[in-house]
Amino acid sequence: MSHKDVIIVGAPRSGTNMLRDVLTSFEGISTWPCDEINYIWRHGNVRYPSDEIPAGNASPSIKSYIQQRFTDIAKKYDADVVVEKTCANSLRVPFVDAVLPNAKYIFIYRDGIDAMGSARERWTAELDIPYILKKVRFVPKTDLPYYAFRYLWARVYRLISREKRLAFWGPALDGMQDILQNHTLNEVCALQWQRCVDNAEQAFAAMPADKVIRVRYEDFVREPARELAALLRFMGQEVDDGKIAKAVGGVSSRSLGKGRKALGQQEVAHLEALVGDTLKRYDYL
Repeated sequence: MSHKDVIIVGAPRSGTNMLRDVLTSFEGISTWPCDEINYIWRHGNVRYPSDEIPAGNASPSIKSYIQQRFTDIAKKYDADVVVEKTCANSLRVPFVDAVLPNAKYIFIYRDGIDAMGSARERWTAELDIPYILKKVRFVPKTDLPYYAFRYLWARVYRLISREKRLAFWGPALDGMQDILQNHTLNEVCALQWQRCVDNAEQAFAAMPADKVIRVRYEDFVREPARELAALLRFMGQEVDDGKIAKAVGGVSSRSLGKGRKALGQQEVAHLEALVGDTLKRYDYL
């Protein structure tokens, strides 16, 4: 069975879930029945110290393993297109492309300050057992002990942390421990967003133009039907306007500016100074 692979790339809290759910609402487009599959992407590199896994680490056995998982989803759901969204992939696009050389990419980006305000909530969230159980089904059995220990430590750390945060959350950057030790939680969220966006942009700039399409989160939530139609054309899918309108019926722009408001003017100014170069590149500053 042949199928197309479409990888959604974006920093945490940038609309990646929303976009995946909208795309997979169409017949013939499917994904995993869980939020992310970072466990699958990291199989064979489970002890690599960050999510910035280099392309050279995509060994033949790792490529074969991950490719087979995509094929499994295509077969299970009789899908012509398999869409995948794991935020950590924004740090390692060349690795992903080495594994899936025929994949196409949707790069969704959002005002980093809004994204940071939302990400902070996830760093301090309580344990979500149903969410974890959905993902555990796709952890390679040999990697289970490693992840079990990490999740236990993350929750214990939350109990003793002055900021009441997890030991880790979201894409793991090179030098993550130093970043956590030397920055406030808001700054950590800002630096995570920046590294994800910068790494992805650098990788996509070196790719053929027909392999990637960029979508601005703010544009998508304001004009979802128009933006979705462009994405579907990029994916080679012909869908009538009525089905597109139905697919985006639940898309809302209510979250725009929410993160900035929650952080407050003084903290926003501080974070804008920290990651201003990246914000300016996308006209958010």
